[in-house]
Amino acid sequence: MSWFIDIITNPYLIIGVSSWALAQVLKTIIYWIVNKKFDIWRIFGDGGMPSGHSATVASVAATCAYFHGFGSFQFAISFILAIIVCHDASGVRLETGKQALVIKEIAALIEKIADQKISDEVKLKEFVGHTSLQVVVGVLLGVINSVILCNFVF
Repeated sequence: MSWFIDIITNPYLIIGVSSWALAQVLKTIIYWIVNKKFDIWRIFGDGGMPSGHSATVASVAATCAYFHGFGSFQFAISFILAIIVCHDASGVRLETGKQALVIKEIAALIEKIADQKISDEVKLKEFVGHTSLQVVVGVLLGVINSVILCNFVF
C-alpha cells in the first residue's frame, strides 16, 4: 500500500496532473466564452487554448528544476521531453487537425455531388493540435502552477 501513498504524494505527478486539469478547465471556459456554447467534453478534448499537453510537461520540467536544479539529469530529461511534446502539439498534431477539416469538407462535397451518404464509421477530430500561442500559454500556465505549488504546498 506504500506505493499508493508514494503516488498520491509525488509532487511531480501532482503538479503535472494539476497543470493538465487547470489547462483543461480553462480550455472549456474559453471555448464556452468564444463559441457561446458550453461543451463539457472539451475538458477531455485535445486542441484549444491553452495547451494541456504543454502545461503538463512544462510544469514537470519546472518542478524538476526547482527540486534538483537546472544542471540535473532530471531537469534535462524533462526539458527534452517538454520540447518534443510542445513541438509535436504545434506541428504534427496541428497539421493533422487542419487535414481533418479539409477531408470533412471533401467528404461533404462528394456526398452532395453523388447524393450518397459516406460512412460515419470514422469520425475525424479537428481539435488535435495547437497554435504556437496556445502552446506558449500552456507552458506559462504549467510553469506558474509549478512555482506556486512548489513554494506553497511542497
